[in-house]
Amino acid sequence: MNYKIIDMEKYYRKGVFEHFSKDCKCRISMTVKLDVTKLVEYSKETKTKFYLNFLYLLCKTLNSKDDYKMYYEYHLNELRCYDTINPIQYVFFEESKTCKPVYSTYYEDYNTFYTNALKDLEEAKKDPTYKLESSTHPNWFDASFMPWVSYDSFSVECPDGYLYFPPIVNWGKYYLENNRIMMPVTCGLNHAIADGYLMSNIFVTLAKEIETFTK
Repeated sequence: MNYKIIDMEKYYRKGVFEHFSKDCKCRISMTVKLDVTKLVEYSKETKTKFYLNFLYLLCKTLNSKDDYKMYYEYHLNELRCYDTINPIQYVFFEESKTCKPVYSTYYEDYNTFYTNALKDLEEAKKDPTYKLESSTHPNWFDASFMPWVSYDSFSVECPDGYLYFPPIVNWGKYYLENNRIMMPVTCGLNHAIADGYLMSNIFVTLAKEIETFTK
C-alpha cells in the first residue's frame, strides 16, 4: 500500500479542498447511462463475465488519475494519494437476501485481474458472514452491482462532515434502448477532492476504455 502525502501548500486544489472539507462539507454524485453494447457483445463472444470485464475497466479508469486515489488519514491530518486503489466487490446471498464485501486486488494485466477477482468471489460465497475491513484496507473503493433494476438516479450518503474520499460506484441492470445496450452507472465522490469535471472525466474515460478494450 504505497502512497505519497500531499503537500497542502502545493496542492493544486488547495482552495477547493479547504472550502469543501471545512466550510461546506458535501459529496457529489452523478449517474450516467453508459453504452455497453460492445462490452456485452465481447463478453458473449469470449465467454467471459460481463460483470468482471466492466469491473476491470472501472478499476483501470479510477487508477488513471491521482484525484480518484485520495484518502484522508484523520489521526494524522494527512491527505494521501495511493499508487493504486482496489475494488470492494459484493456477494449477494439469495437465501438471506444479504450481501458481504469482498476485498479484491486490481492488477493492470487483465487476465491476472479476471482470474483473481473471480476466485475471490467464489471463495466469499462459502461464508455469508459480513466482515468489514476498512481500517486495514484504506485504498479500496466500493464497486456495487445491482442487477435487479435499471434506474435514473442513485446516491449513497456518508455521515455529515465525514471526509470519506474513496469513490463509491454503483451500476444497475442494463437494458435495450434504440438498439443500443445501456447501463446506469453512478459514481459518488467527496467534493473536497473532485468537481464536475473530474466526475465527468470518469465516465468519458470509462467509455473510451470500453471502446479500446473491445476493438
